[in-house]
Amino acid sequence: MPSHPALVAIPVAALVAAGMIVLLMPLLRRYAMARPNARSSHAAPTPQGGGIAVIGAAVLVGVAFWPEPFGQEAAMLAAATLGLAFVGTIDDIRPLPVLPRLLLQALAVGGVVAASGTRLFPDLPVGAEWGLSLLAGLWFVNLVNFMDGLDWMTVAEVVPVAGALVGLGLAGHLAAAPLLVAACLLGAMLGFAPFNRPVARLFLGDVGSLPIGLLLAWLLYRLAGEGGFAAALLLPLYYLADATLTLLRRAQAREPVWQAHRSHFYQRATANGRAVPAVVGTVFALNLALALLAAATLVWPSWPVALGALALGAALVAGVLALFATPRGQEPAAA
Repeated sequence: MPSHPALVAIPVAALVAAGMIVLLMPLLRRYAMARPNARSSHAAPTPQGGGIAVIGAAVLVGVAFWPEPFGQEAAMLAAATLGLAFVGTIDDIRPLPVLPRLLLQALAVGGVVAASGTRLFPDLPVGAEWGLSLLAGLWFVNLVNFMDGLDWMTVAEVVPVAGALVGLGLAGHLAAAPLLVAACLLGAMLGFAPFNRPVARLFLGDVGSLPIGLLLAWLLYRLAGEGGFAAALLLPLYYLADATLTLLRRAQAREPVWQAHRSHFYQRATANGRAVPAVVGTVFALNLALALLAAATLVWPSWPVALGALALGAALVAGVLALFATPRGQEPAAA
């Protein structure tokens, strides 16, 4: 029996991404070195721009394997993804001012939301829902960028989330197009992972983190629109909690929230004495648990299961955040 196209797309995207990285690495070493500073998690200059290969592989393989006529939504998603990759490339070379960067991001997110036609809250006026979706998508694009500050951190997030979306799609809970996009993103990140393993030889860069945030936001938006609202909240719950709570804490302290910093929970974990592999391994395991809870809400669709899964997921995330905020050796003893 022939393999599902999405299952074929995973290894193809991985090979394409890895091959592109090998070809690009000399150029990135010459022109795209990330120099350590007070807010960096790395100690030596390291090339960035691995996102060129990740996004390039995901888009190329996605277009080649696209399961239906290439309509308006697909064209807008591809254009917005490549547009954000271009914005990220500029930002990696010469950081853009905050306002133009946000405006360009909003243009990409707004175009994707408008083209999708998905309605999550049909009782709301169309304009109000579009505005809320725009804000949510814009925040998601930026939080993925904010959380890309540790070797393998984005891998530990994207691989379980994209893998869960592939599994849900194969089980009939996601349409063919988002299933393929999830598979291409999963494969591309697997191809990038060996180069980013601690201690990283290559960073993703804004060229990767911004469009990855857009693709994940679209995938979760489509999942929510197909009846998986609770699952769409559970899958990225750690990223949502870490980034949002950190932003609120910095805003309360009147710190410039748009500037780079080292106060995310995962960054505090390394400052508190935890090794990078232990931190990203914890995040990976947490995301696997959240994926199981997300699947449960779709296998047994009822409000008690959804509420129970969300409550358990929130408790797991809170436990990890508390662990990361506690200096190593000062954790409370298990009862």
